[in-house]
Amino acid sequence: MRQQKYYEAYLDDFDKITVFMSRNSYEGVSNKFYLKDTRGHIYDLHIQSIETTHSNYNKYTLALYDSIEIGNEYYVVHQHARATVLQYSAVVKTAKFDELFYYDGDDLGYTYNEKATSFALWAPTAYRVKLEIMKNDVTYTYEMKRSEHGVFRYSILENLENATYVYLVRVNGEWKETIDPYGVSSIENSRRSAIVDLAKIRVKDYPLPPLQSSCDAIVYETSVRDFTMQSNIGVSCPGTFRGFVEENEQTKSMQTGFSYLKSLGITHVQLMPVMDFGSVDEIYPLLHYNWGYDPVQYRVFEGSYSSEPNNPYSRIFEFVKLVEECHKAGIRVNLDVVFNHVYDKEESFFDKTVPSYYFQMNEQGDFSNGTFCGNDVDSKRRMCAKYIIDACKFLVKTYHIDGLRFDLMGILDIDTMNAVYRECCAINTDFMIYGEGWDMPSFLDFRQRASIGNNAQMPFIAHFSDRFRDVVKGRTASNEVNVKGYCSGALYLIDIMKNCLSASCTNEGMEAMFANPRNVVNYVECHDNMTSWDKLKECCKEDSKDIRIAKHKMMIAAVLLAQGIPFLHSGQEFARSKHGLPNTYEESDEINKIDYLRRNQYQDIVECTKELIKLRRTHACLRYCRKEDVEQHVHFDTIQNKALIYKLLDDTEEMIILFNPSQEYFTHDMNTAYKLLYYNGKAEDILIQKVNVEPYSVIVFTRKL
Repeated sequence: MRQQKYYEAYLDDFDKITVFMSRNSYEGVSNKFYLKDTRGHIYDLHIQSIETTHSNYNKYTLALYDSIEIGNEYYVVHQHARATVLQYSAVVKTAKFDELFYYDGDDLGYTYNEKATSFALWAPTAYRVKLEIMKNDVTYTYEMKRSEHGVFRYSILENLENATYVYLVRVNGEWKETIDPYGVSSIENSRRSAIVDLAKIRVKDYPLPPLQSSCDAIVYETSVRDFTMQSNIGVSCPGTFRGFVEENEQTKSMQTGFSYLKSLGITHVQLMPVMDFGSVDEIYPLLHYNWGYDPVQYRVFEGSYSSEPNNPYSRIFEFVKLVEECHKAGIRVNLDVVFNHVYDKEESFFDKTVPSYYFQMNEQGDFSNGTFCGNDVDSKRRMCAKYIIDACKFLVKTYHIDGLRFDLMGILDIDTMNAVYRECCAINTDFMIYGEGWDMPSFLDFRQRASIGNNAQMPFIAHFSDRFRDVVKGRTASNEVNVKGYCSGALYLIDIMKNCLSASCTNEGMEAMFANPRNVVNYVECHDNMTSWDKLKECCKEDSKDIRIAKHKMMIAAVLLAQGIPFLHSGQEFARSKHGLPNTYEESDEINKIDYLRRNQYQDIVECTKELIKLRRTHACLRYCRKEDVEQHVHFDTIQNKALIYKLLDDTEEMIILFNPSQEYFTHDMNTAYKLLYYNGKAEDILIQKVNVEPYSVIVFTRKL
């Protein structure tokens, strides 16, 4: 809340000032107010209204009839001669503010060459900005000059490569030190931004398998840290960018780390947050564990994943190597980005440069809390949208990123998300964007949210399908852990299962949820909530381990054979367990690490997953991207309304896929001979017309036309 001191004043519009006076000081009464600037000019303020608040303050709404200069420092003086700084508040949320100060240039941050470096910081409400450079352990401070649209500038005519810097911003009567919002590297723990030569960042290009649409993708989510943290797997730099792609005779013979990743056949690896986050000490990374959904910087990589967090180039070059090795192996790289909130609002470069501008705020000065982090980002502000778009373009252009997964995408607005897709696709035509389209209770109008309900307005952006997750696996909330899905035994969900296998883009079995298959990400497990194996142990306690394994395989089959974009969580393919814990974002490496010994125990599920991946990549009828194709080519039948028959028929092929999550045996006559491709994890190559359908089985047939 705003009212913290005895006396505070806020500029809420170009002609409106709101004052709070504590009733503990002069009983909160003043009959007159004045505005005073740093040059000694006095402006009359006119009392429009007086309200008594519940927090022991009197609230005055004052009218300002004189024009003021945004960025100048002003003080509001009451009749008792007490003065308080005029804080730039809701005025930054006005259309006029965006109109006056929107800057469409591409030089924010720094522009470097060997002879000079130019700095540019957008800070329209700042009174002054200083640039502090540290080079060879000597600090130099320079007064920056305000220019058009509230951009402060300064140029230094010398080679500043590897120098570090911060900005000192005087805004709302206080000096604040901040790193550069547009910085591209830093030293440890985000202490200072660092100057690197972007011309030295060169990512080698390797030819990648072509994609007809995002439905050709098979996304595999993992954490850079988790993937190689297990001991004795042949990785010398565990939990780092280097370790992620490290290969040697031991990793190859043990099939661990990157050697294992390459064996799966996936098309895209999605890295959980790798941009700089605030909850892990980069010098002592083993002191704390965190997934990284607490962003500090958006264009700078996380130092705890680097072998030298104090070396500005180390994190860059090591990440470049990761991308190159993935591309060389035919695997595209998607990044999990967190633009919906920041780690610490008051300490963020957003709030230190232009307070309140970047965060959703109402007229009472309260900040939106749809993220439950207390600082929902306000992408409707033009410079905030530009920041997000610029950051995404920078990552794609500089590091050849292939896709972005947006955390809590529903906090952001539709126009910004569509713009991100357009701009990134112009750089990489195979680019994909998907995210969490949950309808979060933010201050943003629900009609403008980039949420599932508005997916038709985002034609090339995909959303995680909670319908698919809950219908296939069962509900995920901690109080619903015993609720089953179709594949775990809730046979009454068979009609909605048809809808899920159709990418929920038709009215088959239930009303449509998505516009097209390319708009839906099908999953039953991700980093959030219990793993699907732990969930099965809770909701299917009556089952033997073998039956749970069969159900687990069926859930993986549903993900990989359904229309839409399939998404796998690392370790899902070997019954990954987190000991029943639902959200392990700060538990420990012991809980979160990828367990390759467990992988060896459940190699049967791994091989099953690989076969299903091969099937998906081989058969185009599993990868329709348009609703019209699903309506025309996808059909269903049932066996006694228990087992599901999923039929795909186009001009070249007919496929029949059987799901039987029941404990019953059935016989199914297909009236003509089909090639048997897959039966409960095993690849077959025989012709068959009548099939015995075993309990808890998935069977796949094909016939060329």
